[in-house]
Amino acid sequence: MAVTSFSSSSATLLKTLQSPTDLFSRQFSPITILPKPLPSSPKPKIISTHSVYHPNKPFSDNPASWKWRTGVSFFPAFSTKGKDSKNLKEQLFEAIAPLDRGAEATPQDQERVDRIACKLEAVNKIKEPLKSNLLNGKWELLYTTSQSVLQTKRPKFLRPNGKIYQAINVDTLRAQNMETWPFFNQVTANLVPLNARRVAVKFDFFKIAGLIPIKNPGSGRGQLEITYLDEELRISRGDKGNLFILKMVEPSYRVPL
Repeated sequence: MAVTSFSSSSATLLKTLQSPTDLFSRQFSPITILPKPLPSSPKPKIISTHSVYHPNKPFSDNPASWKWRTGVSFFPAFSTKGKDSKNLKEQLFEAIAPLDRGAEATPQDQERVDRIACKLEAVNKIKEPLKSNLLNGKWELLYTTSQSVLQTKRPKFLRPNGKIYQAINVDTLRAQNMETWPFFNQVTANLVPLNARRVAVKFDFFKIAGLIPIKNPGSGRGQLEITYLDEELRISRGDKGNLFILKMVEPSYRVPL
């Protein structure tokens, strides 16, 4: 669901597995070789402070093997989903920062942003966002591919230049899109859940310049799927394939009934 038509739309790094050179260059403690004692000489007692590797013993029975195993990791450390998402969010914010909410994005920029968004969607922890309180509140639109929002074919002074917001309340199944400078247009909508992450959107009232209410004649509707959600970031996709990336700005905001 885009503004005016959103519906028409780790942090720890993976440790690199050590190369065979690194993995196998660790030196074992040398084997102590003593000369065979003369028959008349008593057999010396060898006391070694080093672990000696015995090739004929099983790996687990070799003290030296334990030292070797504890010093070298055979497997890379895999990041948790939370750490993955933090790193990916940093990449996403960096990618969209210079794109003027998507208006300045080239096809290559759009592909890069979509690729990062897909990776975030893959590690999404909130599988049923419509049942999550994290969805409640006012969200600021950071990036979209929706032309109905960006209006890039218009002169820049006729486009929405201020911040754009979308608010959702899951308890009342209400949504609201809000433009700021220069038009201050608003629209409210009812949400009809289709499953735990997708809703049908039915707009009911438009407000021109934030003042003049107009009842929707019935044509304004669409669908919205929430594909990633956490306490600060939401990714949504509209029924026409548009991508929407938003950040939370006011969790307590309530949409008018």
